[in-house]
Amino acid sequence: MGNDKKKRDGFDSQIGFILACIGSAVGMGNIWRFPVMVSKWGGMTFLLPYFICVFIVGTTGVLGEMAFGRAAKAGPIGAFGMATERKFGNRKLGEAIGMIPIVGAMMLAIGYTCVVGWIFKYMFMSLSGDLAGLGQDMDKIGGMFGSTAAAFSNNLWIIIALIVNFAIMVMGVAGGIEKANKVMMPVLFGLFIILAIYIATIPGASDGYKYIFTITPSMLLNPKLWIYAFGQAFFSLSVAGNGTVIYGSYLKDDEDVIQSSRIVAVMDTIAALLAAFVIVPSIATTGSELSSGGPGLMFIHLVHVFNGMRGGRIVTIIFYLCVLFAGVSSLINLYEAPVAALQEKLGFDRKKAVATIAIVGCVVALCIQGIVSGWMDFVSNYLCPLGAFLAGVMFFWFCGRQFVEAEINKGSKSKLGDFNYNVAKYVYCVLCLVALIAGVILGGIG
Repeated sequence: MGNDKKKRDGFDSQIGFILACIGSAVGMGNIWRFPVMVSKWGGMTFLLPYFICVFIVGTTGVLGEMAFGRAAKAGPIGAFGMATERKFGNRKLGEAIGMIPIVGAMMLAIGYTCVVGWIFKYMFMSLSGDLAGLGQDMDKIGGMFGSTAAAFSNNLWIIIALIVNFAIMVMGVAGGIEKANKVMMPVLFGLFIILAIYIATIPGASDGYKYIFTITPSMLLNPKLWIYAFGQAFFSLSVAGNGTVIYGSYLKDDEDVIQSSRIVAVMDTIAALLAAFVIVPSIATTGSELSSGGPGLMFIHLVHVFNGMRGGRIVTIIFYLCVLFAGVSSLINLYEAPVAALQEKLGFDRKKAVATIAIVGCVVALCIQGIVSGWMDFVSNYLCPLGAFLAGVMFFWFCGRQFVEAEINKGSKSKLGDFNYNVAKYVYCVLCLVALIAGVILGGIG
């Protein structure tokens, strides 16, 4: 099989595994995309379908990828190979297809590297007071981000981001990834709660809360709303056939994957809601409308808002620290899949695999700084949904029901029932295909 289970690294505890999965899920999508979706589609009008989609993805896609990786004790290449070997007696076919989510993870990680580099710079500027010094001059704030995101202008911060990321990864799964997330995730949630409470005390914030809880029943009939809600749930929960599969492969057989997938879905949703309860009311205090997401929201619009806020410098520091932890935890997860692939297929030890991926990631990240947005759109709209669709088909269709139920139920207090299995096999896989088609037709699902 090509895997030595005795020597394979793994998580020391279920809570460590859960926090690492939460760390992979809680990323930029929660902070710069979710609040925009809430604002764009009218608060609770978006939240209702989003909650439904999170429930579906959390109990099917997240659960399936965790169990798939654990069953194979391997990342996407080994897991896909196991599936096609069971179905067709051909392991190499699955291993070849398994390269798709690995490439997707690597490309997304490289794009994220540039963004996390920006975050490191803005974290430093918030501490030094340089961001506060920009005041509310939109020309200066926009110019600062423009110079940061320009090609070859942020090399130092990208290198710093990679050094921090791979320093954690080289220490291993239990010694690095698990320990780092045990610190970062509780701190992230704690700081976000503090930030949300403080924002609530600022005059005008109540208008933001009113908007969040607004519902327009007629809009619930709009098919695009449901497509976008699924897209947000899909990306927010980090379902792409790579990161969750590889983290699942490090999980012990007696751990409860059904419980773990539920906790990850709930905590990721809480993180997204906390971001919305910070960002939407913050914008409301200025009387402005949240009209755009992506880098413009986090690095331009919110800097303008925070600089005009009472205690704005402290708010800015806390906010970027939260974003930094979210970015680093996601980056670790994305790079783990290609690192593990080198270990599994080429027999590299962890240090050699991490060093190889670090060099490739650094070189490419430094070269794509001027096209990060297009790069990320391509991977998010095409490779991620394709990877998720392939993983769903491989596990729920190719491995067979008896195998799927045995692997999911292993170590779980509750059991996978007929309804859940059918939703996973049919509804989830179809939704992944819809996400892929939407990416082609609509140019993205969010």
